Amino acid sequence: MKRAVVVGAGAREHAIAWGLARDGADVTVTPGNAGMAAAGLSCVTTSPVELEAELFVVGPETPLVAGLADILRSQGKAVFGPNADGAQLEGSKAYMKEFLAAANVATAAYGAFRDIDEALRFLDTMKPPYVIKTDGLAAGKGVLVTASLAEAQQDVRDKLSGEAFGVAGSTIVIEEGLIGTECSLLVLCDGERAEPLLPARDFKRVGDGDTGPNTGGMGAFAPLGSMTSEDIAVAMKTIVDPTVRELRRRGIEYRGVLYAGIMVTAEGPKLLEYNVRFGDPETEVIVPLISCDFFELLFEVATGSLRTTPTFLPAHAVTVVVAAPGYPVAPQTGSIIHGLGEDGQLATPRRNVTVFHAGTSRDEEGHFLTAGGRVLTVTAVAPSRLEARTMAYEAANTITFPGRVLRNDVAEKE
Repeated sequence: MKRAVVVGAGAREHAIAWGLARDGADVTVTPGNAGMAAAGLSCVTTSPVELEAELFVVGPETPLVAGLADILRSQGKAVFGPNADGAQLEGSKAYMKEFLAAANVATAAYGAFRDIDEALRFLDTMKPPYVIKTDGLAAGKGVLVTASLAEAQQDVRDKLSGEAFGVAGSTIVIEEGLIGTECSLLVLCDGERAEPLLPARDFKRVGDGDTGPNTGGMGAFAPLGSMTSEDIAVAMKTIVDPTVRELRRRGIEYRGVLYAGIMVTAEGPKLLEYNVRFGDPETEVIVPLISCDFFELLFEVATGSLRTTPTFLPAHAVTVVVAAPGYPVAPQTGSIIHGLGEDGQLATPRRNVTVFHAGTSRDEEGHFLTAGGRVLTVTAVAPSRLEARTMAYEAANTITFPGRVLRNDVAEKE
């Protein structure tokens, strides 16, 4: 029996664990959540350093930046996820920008600032749309994109004063706004070789039509008809491959997934930013489409021996996030969720539809409760994007709780 430990507690980790179990692995999740436990996955509160398995997969960025992969590797364990030195690509946006310049990777023009007055003077030299980012980790919520100079100026003040994101915002990066088609390209990297997964697109803003504040993601779909194999090859040649070479030049052995947020512009693909882990909710649409052995794929990456070229189902996947009222600013939790069965899936199961739990718990009576900003992600797989979209929304609309929030335009068009 192949044994795997997945570190994390969200829908991303549920999808990873689900994919590993689907391919025959015995999976333990630490700490996991109520939905994973209900689905038959072993969820424990034990630290991963005290567990044993053939493969460890670290889901979230925070433990990677803090060096969890370093500790596990020092114990002789096979780990999917970069050490702290590689995780700095996400841990500090200012570091990432310096790294991209050294690697000669095309990206947006930028400046990094700690002083409010200096930042505002730089902002005055930019053209809309204005992009303001926290330097540190902000759970996907530390980015403002706006056409309003006044809003951008206020965001600079809020972040650098510590009012918005505390220490994570003590340095900010101001970027030029790139115009084009955005996509998420997740690439497996074993320290030497890099192999792309399917390109996906996520929906960051909370409201329909990309309105409201940024969130961790309100839905996603894959693959992208607008991102051809030729486009992927260009992105690999001009963005990913130079990044891998620069990592090696700096003595960083990067084993895990490089999540490249890319804007395909009139001048070609440009990198918006890197994340150092599987995206959420992109994972919930990519993993169900992987047709090769998921455990073996991640194990090869973790052991520095990626031999398999990833293969995928000839299908489309769409996921819709069901969030708590008040998300992302002040989510309200503790409501009973209706429409789920004992196993945490749909009370009336639907073929090729899977519910991944993001923030749920259970009360003494066994009811599932909302326990986070993003509560559930509902994923459907079908022969076409529009069919998958219809299936995902029909399923999501059978799940209810007071004030639930979801976008109605996920995957509506390419």
